[in-house]
Formats: sequence, structure tokens, C-alpha cells
Amino acid sequence: MDDLENLEFLSLVSKVTSEIQNHLGVSDKTLAEFVIDQHAGAKGVADFKEQLEAMGAEFPQSLVESIDRLILTLHPKYKNKSANGAKTVEDEDDSRDRKTRVFKGLAIADKEVEFSDSEDAPANNAPEPDALDDTFAMLEGLAGKGAGAGKPKERSRKRSMSPYSSDDDRGSKRHRRKNRSPSRSRSRSRGRRQQEHEELVFEDEFGRTRTVKRHDKQRSRKKYRDEDLDEFRRPPTPELDDEPVLYKVYNGKVTGVKDFGAFVNLQGVKGKVDGLVHVSQIQEGGRVNHPSDLLSRWQEVKVKVIKMENGRLSLSMKEVDQQTGRDLAPSRRIESFGSGANSQALGGIPGLMDGSVPVVEDGFNSRKNGVRKRMTSPERWEIKQLIASGVIPKSDYPDIDEDYNAHIAGEGGFEEEEDVDIEVREEEPPFLAGQTKQSLELSPIRIIKAPDGSLNRAAMSGDTLAKERRDLRQQEAQEKAAKEAANVDLSSQWNDPMAQQRQFASDLRNTRRDQPTEAMPEWKKISTNSKDASFGKRTNMSIKDQRESLPVFKFRKQLLEAVAAHQILIVVGDTGSGKTTQMTQYLAEAGYANELVIGCTQPRRVAAMSVAKRVAEEVGCKLGNEVGYTIRFEDNTSPDTRIKYMTDGILQREILLDPMLNKYSCIMLDEAHERTIATDVLFGLLKKTLKRRPDMKLIVTSATLDADKFSEYFYKCPIFSIPGRTFPVEVMYSREPESDYLDAALVTVMQIHLTEPAGDILLFLTGKEEIDSSCETLSERMKALGPNVPELMILPIYGALPSEVASRIFEPAPNGTRKCVIATNIAETSLTIDGIYYVVDPGFVKQSSYDGKLGMDRLQITPISQAQARQRSGRAGRTGPGKCFRLYTEAAFQNEMLPTTIPEIQRQNLSNTILMLKAMGINDLLHFDFMDPPPTNTMLTALEELYQLGSLDDEGLLTRLGRQMADFPMDPTLSKALIKSVDLQCSDEILTIVAMISATQSVFHRPRDKQQQADQKKQKFNDPSGDHITLLNVYNGWKQGGFSTPWCHENFVIPRNMQRVKDVRNQLLQIMARHKHSVVSCGRNTIKVRQALCSGFFRNSARKDPAEGYKTLVEGTPVYLHPSSSLFGKPSEHVVYHSLVETTKEYMHVCSAIEPKWLVEAAPTFFKVAPTDRLSKRKKAERIQPLHNKFQGEDDWRLSAQRKAGRGGGGTWG
Repeated sequence: MDDLENLEFLSLVSKVTSEIQNHLGVSDKTLAEFVIDQHAGAKGVADFKEQLEAMGAEFPQSLVESIDRLILTLHPKYKNKSANGAKTVEDEDDSRDRKTRVFKGLAIADKEVEFSDSEDAPANNAPEPDALDDTFAMLEGLAGKGAGAGKPKERSRKRSMSPYSSDDDRGSKRHRRKNRSPSRSRSRSRGRRQQEHEELVFEDEFGRTRTVKRHDKQRSRKKYRDEDLDEFRRPPTPELDDEPVLYKVYNGKVTGVKDFGAFVNLQGVKGKVDGLVHVSQIQEGGRVNHPSDLLSRWQEVKVKVIKMENGRLSLSMKEVDQQTGRDLAPSRRIESFGSGANSQALGGIPGLMDGSVPVVEDGFNSRKNGVRKRMTSPERWEIKQLIASGVIPKSDYPDIDEDYNAHIAGEGGFEEEEDVDIEVREEEPPFLAGQTKQSLELSPIRIIKAPDGSLNRAAMSGDTLAKERRDLRQQEAQEKAAKEAANVDLSSQWNDPMAQQRQFASDLRNTRRDQPTEAMPEWKKISTNSKDASFGKRTNMSIKDQRESLPVFKFRKQLLEAVAAHQILIVVGDTGSGKTTQMTQYLAEAGYANELVIGCTQPRRVAAMSVAKRVAEEVGCKLGNEVGYTIRFEDNTSPDTRIKYMTDGILQREILLDPMLNKYSCIMLDEAHERTIATDVLFGLLKKTLKRRPDMKLIVTSATLDADKFSEYFYKCPIFSIPGRTFPVEVMYSREPESDYLDAALVTVMQIHLTEPAGDILLFLTGKEEIDSSCETLSERMKALGPNVPELMILPIYGALPSEVASRIFEPAPNGTRKCVIATNIAETSLTIDGIYYVVDPGFVKQSSYDGKLGMDRLQITPISQAQARQRSGRAGRTGPGKCFRLYTEAAFQNEMLPTTIPEIQRQNLSNTILMLKAMGINDLLHFDFMDPPPTNTMLTALEELYQLGSLDDEGLLTRLGRQMADFPMDPTLSKALIKSVDLQCSDEILTIVAMISATQSVFHRPRDKQQQADQKKQKFNDPSGDHITLLNVYNGWKQGGFSTPWCHENFVIPRNMQRVKDVRNQLLQIMARHKHSVVSCGRNTIKVRQALCSGFFRNSARKDPAEGYKTLVEGTPVYLHPSSSLFGKPSEHVVYHSLVETTKEYMHVCSAIEPKWLVEAAPTFFKVAPTDRLSKRKKAERIQPLHNKFQGEDDWRLSAQRKAGRGGGGTWG
């Protein structure tokens, strides 16, 4: 061994010595070296323990396993074994066996999961099972577990090794679950009689125990049954308001009729409260001569409170539908909470929710019962000064004076100032004991091949250069606006009595600061505002001729023969060959859809919808009949559907419910080269399904030429190639590395346009901001060349672009012009653009990667792979011989680019994927047949997160809560918050918030020419507690507006996204109803909403840093509020956030203010309150910043900075 290996061996000896001392109290390094030497000759843990026992060492099993794990992890022989020579099959098996011994939490045996009784509905002819007996049996199992582990259990969980059992077995198991045998019932009742007065010890999911007497349980059984039934039969009764709520709709009775109006007694308010309906507020659209013409005494009416002044109420009948009680003027209510006052904006008020959702506020009152923190005098003075100066609106602090007066009078409930310090528990999950810390020593997947190479240096400098360009553009805009404002003569305007618009100097300054240079860039006007624009490809051929012109048509017969001869087939065809739209039709024509369905998966939602629409047109049926599609939260199929397009995530959830996929005859995994997480998981699941379904066919299609890996994975199945219309492409490299790839790309485009023959150009860039900036710069440079230069039509294409604008790229360029398409990597394989002869490839792509240790997604620009580079160059050879200009050196292509793209499963968070696999009974993640196994530390981090959410028990198996979470098609944190909201009685609000987050990235629209107006409209919905309640306010405002599109346009909200939010919410409501979860509103008590969010997002919590920004509680990572957050500029001490994305900074998206004690209540296994008798970890690491005089230096207070007096102590000569 060399010196380094000796050092590693000494470290191992030290670790083993301390481990033996912890267990046996013996500290002997010689003994540790002897034990390590004995381990070298052992074949496994059992053999190792036998050798130790033969030597007379009686080590406990836990100590033997711990020593084995330490040696396999730290011994230099095992650490360096993989680096010496090529791996053989024996080496791989040995490596897998060592991983199984080290990471036992990832190698739990696969088991069949028992479904809960609520999910398995009884058959029509079978008696309904006694749910109470099932619950009691489950509690008996928990009691046995809590009372003593040494006692044998009466009922053991019998699970098969695989979820893929035969139909007869599954049916018999369901039958046994529904029809319990009499013997089991008798034994259970006999046991209850014998142990009538025994005590049971129950243990909850957090390990806490409580003792209950059996006769108490029996006595209260009927009571619990009635309470559970009442919970679903009748909603909780809404409580009365302590005082009338402004702009709320109430039922009432007319108590008196006068000449000027009618007095109405309000129902739904504590005490007797009367208000006046003025004669002008009785009827809309007509004059009322006398109130008695329409009203009579004791008549029941519906009124709305429109004004409250000095204890007097003004009511309105004309703003309320007297039949349904619907508010006909909701805009007044929206304006009332425009600047953050949420007391009338939340979804829990019956007037707002049309009375369809019960409200449970638990006596909450924003004025009397609301727990608030007392504002200090300096804070109150600062806020009053800001209000007086107009910086912040007074409506943000409506009770600033009332709070002060109430405090002086000793009234009002103020929370005592308490500095609660939260710490993260260091205990590991029991099934991962000793494994998580070792996972951090494993090397992560390398996303960048050469971190110090020229390509990565150019990518890192790209963000800096982009920021400089953005700042320069803003500066130019401000200078231009200032020059225009200088030409405006303010005095002449005010001297003119008929001036069209009077302006103050402050107005011009605001305009100069906030408005951009122009309403719409010139290049965008050209590309979008063409009067005679016809979107999409133009062709004169019929649908039959179009189908026969595709390259795949020539191979129709050979393709069907290959499918019939092989169960699995890999099909390689270039983009545009017709494999996606034609192969499903060929299979249907060959009879594969006569009895069963042909399924085709797509990695993108838009692709699944558009392809299904096209195939339905070619088949000649209505979309949703014979041809349909299913995407998340949208199902457009019917019982007659025979060709079904869907996203890969949909098929992943279908295989969760039916592992045999009995309704499909053929599955086609399209665009498999994109290697999404769902596609990689489907690879492994479908291999198991195909073993048990010999009649089923699987077709895997890829647009790239590296299909050998797919064939090797699928039992060396044959590869069917569809030759495309390809022409030779001349590839040219840069002689030297480019430091600014964006500027080099634009220069290359202009050179091609000015010097090369006719042909369109395709430029690959990384994202929307980069593309828009390049389009504008390129347009300005072309305009600067003058009118003699041929016209260049600039067309962008990226995911967020509207479809009608994106389809312009398929149109041929007019005569005398050249088309330049600037696209993201969406144009690599997903799109086919005719007429492209020149491709400019800077060599970069924007990629998201998950850091499991920090819990953060890193969105960064990285070099592309060699496979992507070849795919981009192939775009130039579709129409004719072309050229590809690669803006990197050939050496960079060979040495700095990975051969293929890193699969998504190796760089993304896997908590949702592992939860789904656990729901299928797949617990052995180490031996699951992944094509490319994910990193071990990523899987361990996901298991930790699921355990802390309550989805996994101490053995690493799925809990009942975890099974419910797996049924929701969303991130586990969101599903946990949604389930927890049922207990907190705020499920209606959380439903809306979860739908707003899940359905779309953002519902707000901020056009460049109206940024100031859009920000002002958004401020109407801002809530001081955070962004989650702001999203709730937006949805409720849209609902009050009748779900109308004009409301969206007026408030700068995207109508399409809001409609999708509504669809998502409706589907989540159906899932909640299936699980029998009640939907209840919490009214104005938003504390419940934020507490429910804490139950799911407790890991995503941060505390304000005294220096700058925030620091996460888990890792102490510096993070910042995003400028679009409603908390920006007025941050809270503690926040929870939905996601953390690293761009120029680590920004928190969708944040809400919380109290730190909520975190401990929501996750007691993860957080704890720091001890008060000593400094917490955070305070130990925090550096105290001393106060100093602002007119002096920061360090002038130090003793070393003081001027010393002379030795003489003064005097003439001192």
C-alpha cells in the first residue's frame, strides 16, 4: 500500500475501534485490525459473523453489520477496486452485493401492498366489510408492536415478491379481503371477551405512545362510528360573525318600510343587527316610487353590506341575485382587498363561495381574536412616515392606530415577543441508520465533462455578459425617455386652457423610469402582425397523398412483419419521417386495435394533444372517439377509443393501477431518446409486464442513431431503421474558443445572410430571454446596414410562445428574403422545419439539475453532448446539402463534450418517482432494472424526505398516508399539504393554492409595453402574509368575475392558464371525494392555510439573515426573495417557499411568512426547538455586528483604535 492507502487504512482502524468501544466498551486498535483482517476472508455478513464467533468474539448483530458497512465503504481495497482495469460481470455482481450490504435501505425486498378498505369498494353481491373491525385489528397490530417486539404477531403482512401476479391470484386476494372468514371473526371476538379490561399501548407514526383501556374503546365504538358518518353526511355548521363584514352577502328579513327605504334585520350575525336599504339600492334598472311597491314587512331578502359608519349599516339589494344570493358586483369586494387586506378576499366567506363550501373559522376574528405581534414605537413611526410620503398605501396597515390605542387600554390579544430558535434533528430514519452520511462521500454524476474547459468557461461568462447587455439596454431606454421628456414644455401646457393632457414633472419622471423604449419591438411586429398571415404549413396535397409521401410509408409492410415477428422492436427514424403519426395507424389497420387499445406515449403534453388531433383528422373521426389523448388533469378519450396518445407520466400511473396493462395490445414509447424520468421508469416496469404478457407488443422509437443501447437493454432486440431524406452536411469549427458565444452567433448569422447562397438559417440558443434579446439585436444590426441589404425575417421559437406565432416558422420565406429561425433545443428533434440549409450551433443548452444535499434545482447553461451536436448538424441536411457552423473548436467537441446527454433520472429529484414505485410494492431500488441507475445519494435523500413527510414507516415501507399521497398526481410535498388541510379544516383554500401551483408556472402576464399597469393590477391581489394567499386571492377574484376572459385581460392574468387551474382543481376535488375527504373553508383564518403549507414544505424553510437575504434552515444556504414576491421589500423573519432555483442568485419562488413553532408542530421528527440553556448552532455560527456611530468608522469603537495619551499625562510638555 502506498502512503495514501495507509492513511485511509488508519482512518478505517480508528472508526472500527470507536465502533467497538461504543458497543462493548473495549478500546483496542489491535483488536480492530484483527477484525478487519477476518473480514477480508469472509464472503458475506453471515460468514463474517460465523468467523468471529468461531474465534470466541460474541459481537451483537448490529455491531457486525456496522463494521461490515464501514469496511466496505472506507477500506482502500474496495474503494480503488473499480479504478483498476475494466469491469467484468463478476466485478459488477460483487459491486452490487457490496452496495446491498452498505445501503440496506435501498435493497428492501419487493412486496405486494395491501390496499385500504376505502379504496377497494365491495362488490354488488358481497357484504360490506366491517370497517371498524379492520381498524380495531390494525390497532391491535400497533399495540403488539408498541408493547413488545419479542411477542409473535397474530397477523403478519403476507406479500408476494412481485406486484405482477396472475389475474386469478389478484381476484382471490380481493375476495378474501372483502369476505372475511368466520373463524377469524370468532377468534377476534373471543379475544375481545378474554381481554376486556386489558390495557393497550398504541404508537403513532412519530413513535409517541399512549395507553387506552379496552372497555373504553368498546364503549366509545358506536360514538366514533356516528362521528365519522356525521363528518361526511353533514358539513359543519358555519359560525355566526361577531360583527357584520363589509361587502358580504347576508340573508335578512324586512322589519320596517319607510318612504326613504326599508330596514332589514341581518341573519348570520351575533345579536340583533339592523341596516337600511335605501330606495335607490332596492332595484336595478328602474326608479322605485315607494319601497312598499316591492317590499313588505317580514319579507325574506338577500342583502349586501356596502357601507359601515359609526355603527350604521348601509345595505344593497340590487347588487345581489335574490334567487341564488350571488354577488352581482364582486369588483367592489376585490378593490377592498386590493393592497393586501385579506379579511374579505379569502375563499371561506359564504358570500364569496356562493355558500357551496362550509366555513369553519373557530371563532376567529381579525380584530378581536386575531393573535398579533405588537409593533414597536420606532416601527410604528417609520410606517407612518412611509404612509405620509405615499411610498406604501395606508390600506396595508389599516389598524395601526387602533392597535396602539388597544394596547394602551390593555385590550387586544398581542403575542409576546419570543425568539424561537429551530434546529434540525440529526437522527436518521431507522431503516437508513448509518447510511445517509456515507452517501455524501459518493461522487455525484458529472453533468459537465471538463469544468475547466473553454466551453464551460464561456457558459459561466454568458450570464455576466447577458446582465451587462440588459443593463445597457435599460440605460439606453432611460436616456431616450429623458431626451423625449426634455422636449416637453410644461409651462406651455399649463398656460393652454384647452390642453389635452396636463402633466407634472413627477409624471414624466415616473414615465421615464418605468416605461420601456417602445410598445413592441420592430422584429416582433414583423413576425406577428402580418395582415395576410396564414399559419402552419401550406400544401395542396390531400391527406392520402401527404401520408404516402412520408418516408415511413415505403416500409409499411416490412415494419408490420417485424412487429409481428418480435415482441420488442426498436425503430430509428429521423424527425419528420412519420413514425409518430403513421405507425399507430398501421398497427390499427393490421388488427391490433380490434379488441384492445394501441397506446403511444409522448414526453410533452403539447405533442400528445397535437399528434392526436392530426391522427384524428387523418382517420376521419372526431377527436376523443376512435382517436383520443390523455394528459395530466385532462382526459379526451371514450370507450370507443382505439388509438390513445398520452404523456409518459399517464402510462406510469396506469401501470401503477394495473401492472399487467390488460387493456393495451401494443405500447409505443415515442421520442425515447429524450430519456425523461417517466420513460426510464417505464422501461423497467414494461420489461416485467412483457414477461407475463407474451401477446403484448412494445415499440421503442428514437430520432437519434445511438439505438444500440436500447437494443442491449431490451434483450438485444432488433433495430428497424427508417432512412430519412438526408443530404450531406459540411461541418465547420471555430479556430479559437469564443468567449462571447451570443455575439459570435449573431455575427455568424449576418455573415451567412450576406455571403452564402439562398437558404434559411437555424440558430440554437438556450432560452426565451436570450432569444428575445438576440432577435432585437439582430433586427437593429440589419436595419443599420441600410435598405440595399436583402431582408432577413427573424422568427423565434420556444416553449412559452403562443401556437399561432410559433407556427410562422413553418411558412416559406417570401421571394427575395431569407428566414432566420432562432430556437431552443426544441428544434433538435421535436420540430421539422423545411428549407433550412444553414445551422449555427454555439454548443450550449439550459439544463436543470437537482442538488440533493442543498435541496435545490440548479438551472444553468451547460455544454451540449456529442449526440446533440450531431442531431443539430443534421437539421441542415433535410432539404438539400447544407452547412453547420459550430462555434467551438474540434478539440472541445472531442474532449469537453459528453458522448450522450445525462438522463433526467440522474439529475432530478426522485421523491415522487420512489413514492410511486413504493406504491407498486417495488422497495428494492438498488436492483430495479434501470437503464442508467440514479445516484445513490439522490435516492437516499428522497427516502429521507418521504420518511419525514410520513409516507414511509420505520421499516421503509409505505404507510396509509403514503398510499393516499401516491394517488395524487403531484409532488409529495403538495399532496401532504393537501391531505393535512383536511384535519386543519382549510382544504378548500389549499385545493385552490395547489391547483394554482401545479397547473402552470405563472398566471400573471407582464407585457413589455405595460409593465407598470400590470404591476399595479397585481398589487391589488398581494397579501401581506405571502404569495400563496395572493394566488388564492387571484382565483377567488376570477371566480367572482364569473370565470370570464375579460376579467383576466383587465387584471393582466392569462385566461388559458386560469382555465387550466380550474380543470386541475376539479380533478383534485374528485380525488378528494374518492378518499372521502371533506372540503371545508377556514374563512378569514389564513393561519390554518399557512400551517397546512408548513406540513408539506417544512424542508423548504428559511430564516432571515442579519447581513443579507435569508438562509435555509436545513443547510444554511444563502437564498433571496424573488422580486416578484409579495413579501419583497417587507420580509418576514421565517418563510416557507415552494421551489428554489439558482439563476443569477438562489431565488425562492412562491413564499409565505410563517411562525417557527409551526415547523416543530408540523415535523417533530425533523425539527426541534433549540435548548435555551446554551447557544444554538445558528447563534454559534452567527457573527455579531456591533453598533457604531454612523458619522465614524465601523471600527473606531475598538480599543486598538483609540488615541493614547502622552506619557507625561498632559501639561505644557506632555
